[in-house]
Amino acid sequence: MARSLRVAAVGDLHCTRASEGVFQPLFGKIAESADVLALCGDLTDYGTPEEARVLARELAATKVPKLAVLGNHDFESSAAAEVTRILADTAGVIVLDGTAVEVLGVGFAGVKGFAGGFGERALQSWGEEPIKAFVRAALEEALKLESALARLRTPGRVALLHYAPIGATVDGEPVEIFPFLGSSRLEEPLNRYRPSVVFHGHAHRGRTEGATSTGVPVYNVALPLLRRVDPERPPFRVVEVPRAEDAPGEPRAPLARDGEPAAAPVHPVPA
Repeated sequence: MARSLRVAAVGDLHCTRASEGVFQPLFGKIAESADVLALCGDLTDYGTPEEARVLARELAATKVPKLAVLGNHDFESSAAAEVTRILADTAGVIVLDGTAVEVLGVGFAGVKGFAGGFGERALQSWGEEPIKAFVRAALEEALKLESALARLRTPGRVALLHYAPIGATVDGEPVEIFPFLGSSRLEEPLNRYRPSVVFHGHAHRGRTEGATSTGVPVYNVALPLLRRVDPERPPFRVVEVPRAEDAPGEPRAPLARDGEPAAAPVHPVPA
């Protein structure tokens, strides 16, 4: 049994109704390079069921476990629940939202996250009710992330986000929009539970990597950013994460009788 799991991460696909066939080469390359695919939000462009169906068909042929979090674009049409259902039913995507699962001996915790800014410049809950509601949303996402991470018991743990938890990976974006790209409130549970790696998207013109204040590695895997930074390489990030010694099965899903890969062991982590 391999001692590590290769996790490929990418975000900000912004799939549209016209994207039929666009992503299959990317997903095919990922299936050759990794054991698990992690999708970091903005899976669709306007959050419509039609876009989700296109993406689900693109993903369906990718025979590795697929996990995701939603992004802000996936909420635009107020159909996030249906988008989640379509991706799950058609392509087997596990969409995490303050939840945790164990896949092939590695724990995954995921949450969309929210905005609010970083460090001393983070928005505080003071003044008008809309400001307080904004900050509450950021705090709620941080608490969901903390709860999900707390459930994991595997040595290797992966945190999936859409919004950035640190300012370093949004550096390069216009400073005026920094507060809308992430929140350092998401960094607090990461520092407390110290996952092996953190993936996020959302910042298309940021930096590809950074670390929390305690050294947890953070990767910005927004597809437009990866394409711009290194157009000669496939636009996804692969990280090897240690597996539990008693993890069932092999990283590659075994073949079923019909020749198609059987489902990889996925264990929901109880609340």
